[in-house]
Amino acid sequence: MNLFDEQWIPVRWLRGEHGPDSVSLRELLERCQDIEALDIPLAAAQTALLRVLYALTARVTGLDEDPDGGWMNRRASVLKDRALPRCGIEDYVSRWHDRFFLFDDVTDRPWLQDPRLRDECTESAGVNKLVMTRPSGNNHAWFGRARDSAQYAPSATIAVLYLLMWHYFGSPGRCTARALHGERLADAKMGPLHGSLSYHPEGESLLVTLLAGLVRPEVEVRRGEDLCPWERDDPTDPAGAPPVPVGPCGWWTDTSRHAVLLESDARGERVTDAYITWAYHLQGARNDPYLIWERKLSGKNQREEKRTARRADAHRALWRDLDGLLRHRPPEAEGEETTLEPPKVFATAVELTHRIRVRALGFDQTKAKNVQLVSGLTPATVGHLTSPDVQVAVGRLRRLGERYGENLSSAVRKAWALYTACDPKQGDRLVPKAETLYWPAAEREFWARFDQLDRTGEDPDGGLDIRAARDAFLRLARDAYARTTEPLTRTVRGNQAVMEAQGLLWKTRPKRKNK
Repeated sequence: MNLFDEQWIPVRWLRGEHGPDSVSLRELLERCQDIEALDIPLAAAQTALLRVLYALTARVTGLDEDPDGGWMNRRASVLKDRALPRCGIEDYVSRWHDRFFLFDDVTDRPWLQDPRLRDECTESAGVNKLVMTRPSGNNHAWFGRARDSAQYAPSATIAVLYLLMWHYFGSPGRCTARALHGERLADAKMGPLHGSLSYHPEGESLLVTLLAGLVRPEVEVRRGEDLCPWERDDPTDPAGAPPVPVGPCGWWTDTSRHAVLLESDARGERVTDAYITWAYHLQGARNDPYLIWERKLSGKNQREEKRTARRADAHRALWRDLDGLLRHRPPEAEGEETTLEPPKVFATAVELTHRIRVRALGFDQTKAKNVQLVSGLTPATVGHLTSPDVQVAVGRLRRLGERYGENLSSAVRKAWALYTACDPKQGDRLVPKAETLYWPAAEREFWARFDQLDRTGEDPDGGLDIRAARDAFLRLARDAYARTTEPLTRTVRGNQAVMEAQGLLWKTRPKRKNK
């Protein structure tokens, strides 16, 4: 199975265009102008594949270098041509075709795999380990039965998606032992995107999405040094340090901390076994242009700055992170404990087109388990948010929604604690119901007011009526509080507790400063 030739990528075609439900890498590059978007059901696999597609797009267009400073104009020229250059696609495919076979019975360099594992690993991990969404141990099997004694072999087209997931979202900790200089080690590092949420610009077609998602390389970057894993002449040394990317292609494709090898059946149609282990034992650099980075002072005397990627949360809607994508923040955010660094990609994405939406893709994970895949798409375009005033308005609107959601949880928690005479920290019994009522309504309110923001850049307030927005979110919180606590009001004690706690709904957020 060669990934340039076989149809394995599910896509959704633009209205009026026709094609197969799945396409090969070659067909995707040649017809991305006719495709609306990827249609991959696994959010983690989609964000991983997008990074591979960014690298291929940069290679075939020559946008992997910027020696003359004309990168923006050259990217706009590709969009104007309404297609990726066919000669660039043919040149790249013909050169690297042999490195895109999925199994090593054709070549000794299977795509994104290490054939040395067959000799270096004590045993295989099995396909149940490969398929990250299958239950393990004593966990419940919600969507299908999977037993180690009778493992169901996934198709090759499905297995390649999980191969990508392991390279980007692989879990740390105990893994299959791998021999290194006579010593067997069985401890893996965390994947580069483990537990994180990526934010991708999405356009009206996949062509726009791929071009908008590119990151401008530094002037000194050269494609002969900024390599993808399949472009190396020799495999890397697991005893050495992980490669340090010198440009966008390296950051997109060469930060994995896991080594994988797939075994196929006789016909090459299904994956019957897999080796999954560590790739490097030394720490490597971690950076990514699609993550929101949070900076927070920690350590003794709060003098050490800790930089971490915002975690994926299955219970958190995308609109609550929207202002984290913007460079201009409300003045009232100054002095807070945590400062945000927006994804680097949006600095150049809006220069391509204003008709950009944001696709959030990730995996809610802990060190011990995989919780849930996370996906979201803004219902409105955000490319017009270039005005500092509008960006500040978005931040204020988000902060209002967050404030009254937090106030609601505090009020419900206190009401239950007063009613039951328990510790307020233990009074979370009613909080899930209150949040279920509030947050979906708050999301609808946010986007309704977002659509009314100024598009001209002339309004100093960004088109936000902050008093009306405050009243709207407060009303939603009061309604959710009333519906949640209604059963308590049937007794005198409960009614008194509800009345006393509702004052927290009006609480203002204290100003938090770094020490």
